[in-house]
Amino acid sequence: MTVRIYHNNRCSKSHATLALLEARGCSVEVIHYLDQPPSEAELAVLLRQLGMPARGLLRTGEAEYRALGLSDPALDDAALIAAMAAHPKLIERPIVVANGKAAIGRPPETVLAIL
Repeated sequence: MTVRIYHNNRCSKSHATLALLEARGCSVEVIHYLDQPPSEAELAVLLRQLGMPARGLLRTGEAEYRALGLSDPALDDAALIAAMAAHPKLIERPIVVANGKAAIGRPPETVLAIL
């Protein structure tokens, strides 16, 4: 089975999730999303696959979150998606896509549900 992981090389959860997938024998397409950020359209698809609003995918502890005023409840999904596309550091990680579904690997075992 081929799965896609939006991976951050500096993240221990991302490394653990990747190792879990490889241990399960999955063929893994690794996307270093900080170097190859997903487009707004790709983020919209990921959010549908995750079954969550854009706000659920935001890393609220990042400096960019505060600097861009993303805590403003008046911001809609389109504005938040645009911010994540422009500042991929804001995207929660890792995201795994398999079988038309997506899951966030926090904890890493969460992704097993979509395999």
